[in-house]
Parts: sequence; C-alpha cells; structure tokens
Amino acid sequence: MSSRRREDERTDRHKKRRRSPSSSKSPSPERHRSKKHEGDKPPQKPKEEQNFEKSGLLDSETATFKGRDLKWEEPEDMKRPPAGKWMLFVFKGEEMLKEPYKLRNPAFMFGRDHKICDFPMMHPSCSSQHAVLVFRSVVVEVPLDKNNPDKGMTIAKQNRPYLMDLESTNGTFVNKEKIPPACYYELRSKDLFTFGTSTREWVLMDESESSVRK
Repeated sequence: MSSRRREDERTDRHKKRRRSPSSSKSPSPERHRSKKHEGDKPPQKPKEEQNFEKSGLLDSETATFKGRDLKWEEPEDMKRPPAGKWMLFVFKGEEMLKEPYKLRNPAFMFGRDHKICDFPMMHPSCSSQHAVLVFRSVVVEVPLDKNNPDKGMTIAKQNRPYLMDLESTNGTFVNKEKIPPACYYELRSKDLFTFGTSTREWVLMDESESSVRK
C-alpha cells in the first residue's frame, strides 16, 4: 500500500512539471481591452493660444521674389480672407493719411524694399523686409451660440489675421507692446501696430464695425 502511494506521488509531481507556465506570455484580456478602448477615443483638439515659438519659416530654404531673397515663406494654412471682411487704416497722429485699404489678398509685406513690399515704408528705422500680415485658416474653439455662452463650445475653422516680425532691427509693436520676432501674433479688430520708431500707425479693422477711432 505504501509503495503504491509513493508511485502515485511521483506521477503527480511529473504532471505538475509538465503544466508549469512557459516564459513567454500573451497579453491578458484586460490589458488588450484597455488598449483598444484608449485607441478608440477621439483626439482632443487643444485650445488655440498665442504661440511665441519661432515659426521656423525664417530658417527654411530661402524663397525668392523679383530677384530678392525673401525672409518669409507662405504657411500651408494661408488663405485669402472673406471679401469685405478686413480694412487697414493708416494714421499719423489723428490724421488719416489715405483711404482705408480693403484687404483681399492672403498676405501683405511691410518694409523699405519698394520692389517687393506691398506696403513700402520710408522711415530709416524700418528694415527692408520688416514684417508680414498673413491671413490663416486655423482651428479654434468657438461658442455654439455667441448670444448664449451657456450652450457650450465647439471646434471650427476660421480665417484670422496674424502679424509676424521678420527679425527686423528695431522691432514691431502691437498696441505699443513689442511682439516676439519670427512668430505669428494674432491680431484683433482695431489693433494698432507700428514699425521701428516710425510714428505712422496702422489699424486693422473688421469692416462690420462702424468706427476705427473713438
């Protein structure tokens, strides 16, 4: 009887060794389901904010126009603004120097190089290619109902104006504050910007608004 018991014990130990798990395991069902669930989540769109990192456009391969090497290249999201949307006023003191410009092109360059700049400037503190105004189609967070903010927000594409200082010698200023060079700075209606130490003031305005100066 005792010899038969010993034989049964040896048989059980042999079976246990055969059932020992191998070193390579497949992922558990819980882990597999968790990864699949995470992959199914829609990506969250971050809220649009001012980005003061360099755009990289000034470091890219040089573009040329009318025989000049340009300090700026068109961004992929550049887009012509809606017709009748934006106007640009030019002031010196309280005097409006010219009739307002109706902005219909996607980009405008400011500077002393009259050959390539859309808005040529004469002031010695301005650089040859001083700054560029660009309209871009960007993804932003907007209210579902602008008259009722309690209805929440949604994501939409909008055409918005941006100003970039092209690493000018004396800087670009928006509402009397110097903006970082080589970065897109978003403008709002009635923003005032100047170049270098020039006293000429440029005011961007949405045409739907009635008055540029109060």
